[in-house]
Amino acid sequence: MKVRKATPEDLNTLMELFEIAKQYMVTHGNPNQWIQGYPSAELILLQIEQEWCYVCKENGEVVSTFCFIPGPDPTYAHIEGEWLSDTPYYVVHRIASNGKVKGTADFCLNWCRQHCHSLRVDTHQDNKTMQHILEKNGFQYCGIIRVANGTERLAYQLDF
Repeated sequence: MKVRKATPEDLNTLMELFEIAKQYMVTHGNPNQWIQGYPSAELILLQIEQEWCYVCKENGEVVSTFCFIPGPDPTYAHIEGEWLSDTPYYVVHRIASNGKVKGTADFCLNWCRQHCHSLRVDTHQDNKTMQHILEKNGFQYCGIIRVANGTERLAYQLDF
C-alpha cells in the first residue's frame, strides 16, 4: 500500500469508507461511536485542508483512510488515568477502510509510527476491534477521556 495526503477530490470516497466503517461497527457490537452524522464532510474537508487526512491506495484504489494530527489535542488535556509521558505526540483519528485489504489499520498505525515518537489514540468502549488492534500494535491503555459531546473514550498511548 502507498500513503498520500488526501485531497478534496477524495471526499466522496472517504465518506463512502466512513459509511462502510459505520456498518462494520454496528454489526460488530459498536452502534454508538460514529453517530449523528459523524464524521461530517465539513470536518473531513477541514482536515484535508489542514493536511491531516491521508489515504492508503492499493493497486490504484483508495482502500483506507486515517487522520494523523499533531498534538496537543484539547480532549486529551484531562484523563481519568495517566498518560505514559508528556512527550510531544500525534493523534490518530478515524481509521476506516473498505474491507477489501486485510491489515489496513495495522498498516496505518505503522506508517504513523514512522513519522513521530509518540502516538495517542482513543476509541469507544464498544469498539473491541480497535482495542484489539491497538493492543496488538503495542499501545498501552492509559485511562478515560471525554470527547466534545461528553461521551467517554478509552485512551491509549504508544511511545517509541
